[in-house]
Amino acid sequence: MKQICLYFEIHQPIHLKRYRFFDIGKDHYYYDDYENERAIQETSRNSYVPALTTMLEMAKKDEGFKVAFSLSGTAIEMLEQYAPEVIDLLQQLAETKCVEFLAEPYSHGLASIGNEESFREEVQRQAKKMHELFGQTPKVVRNSSLIYSDEIGAVCADMGFKGMIAEGAKHILGWKSPHYVYSCAQDNRLGLLLRDYNLSDDISLRFGSQPITADTYCDWIAGLPEGEDVINIFMELVALGIFQPLSTGILEFFKALPACARARGLQFATPSEILAKHKPVAPMECVYPVSWNDEERDTSCWLGNTMQREAFAKLYDEKVVGRILACKDRRIKADWDRLQASNNFRFMTTKPASANLYRGIYENAFDAFTNYMNILGDFLKRVRDLFSDQVENDELNALYTQITNLGEELSVKENEISRLRARLEKYEAKEKAEAASAENPAPKSAVKKPAAKPVAKKAETKKK
Repeated sequence: MKQICLYFEIHQPIHLKRYRFFDIGKDHYYYDDYENERAIQETSRNSYVPALTTMLEMAKKDEGFKVAFSLSGTAIEMLEQYAPEVIDLLQQLAETKCVEFLAEPYSHGLASIGNEESFREEVQRQAKKMHELFGQTPKVVRNSSLIYSDEIGAVCADMGFKGMIAEGAKHILGWKSPHYVYSCAQDNRLGLLLRDYNLSDDISLRFGSQPITADTYCDWIAGLPEGEDVINIFMELVALGIFQPLSTGILEFFKALPACARARGLQFATPSEILAKHKPVAPMECVYPVSWNDEERDTSCWLGNTMQREAFAKLYDEKVVGRILACKDRRIKADWDRLQASNNFRFMTTKPASANLYRGIYENAFDAFTNYMNILGDFLKRVRDLFSDQVENDELNALYTQITNLGEELSVKENEISRLRARLEKYEAKEKAEAASAENPAPKSAVKKPAAKPVAKKAETKKK
């Protein structure tokens, strides 16, 4: 049976304010709060709320609809502050048991290709947030913009994840189909679900210009060759309402999908369900990182020119990352998350395809680079002030390891306390029940007298 895996990403760019060179060392607040609030509320009103409300209705109809989401940590923070109704809807969806939440880097940044320790820390922190908000511990991970390589896959497998979603790029797959489960070439414990970009883009990019019906769409899926049973349709949630306005009928199309799919013998499934049912058919070798961005499906939109690479090198400098991971300054860590966000590098792209790219407050790529580097200069000065320049990386790594170990010890102790508390509550309940029984004994009439033993008869028989 063919299975449809629907996945939506929820992330919002953090808009930086205009920051001059002369502000370095004087102003440590980098954000355009008005634009951030306006953007997230507008997106929630026109996309997130109507789309999630529709999916909640679909889940409650019990037609077999299932879906997966991942949220960046920075998006969660903005939603909690400016649009908490979106979090409420996601929590209601989680209660239907039709939704799986995936792990991803907290910042939606480029740590996976910049610094492994930072990448691990971010993914673990975001996974913990998923458990706190939705009661799920993610088993599948997705990287920022589906960035994937063999090395990244091996790191995720080492972290204990069972699967990862990635782009089904032609230059990686060649003649192979994305409609199977593959495995990481460096660690076969990690299953890979590859995005069908044609079917995904039919909805997210082309729906308004060439409207399709749910029947037609399901016919395309049902008509795929026999054996190609895993159809991964991945996109940003803003595709429903922003990329494709509600006036196009995009939500009506989605509402009709479950019934049309069921009529053709198609089934919806979450990433974990697919990985549990389908074994990998082969390893997928991916030496250089791929992503779902642009026609090239690589990292050139973030690291394609010298400006981007210079900013990237300064941001992920080993000493900088070591200091940040070892520090306990919450403001530094929050700024670190927001400055890592991939859109900061995307604004600096000079690729020919970026002619109509949205750049926020920036006039061009050079303007974006200048403003970002001014902010980064102030941020790096604050980071350097955390520890003396004489502190070596080994010392910082040792301090970070110590902090990590302490955190793990605290987690173990918290689990033990929870277990003991549960046992105590159980014993207290038992004691209360026994005390209540002692205070209110059963009436005598209700107590049955034991039957008399026929001893006398046996004695008489012996005399005779």
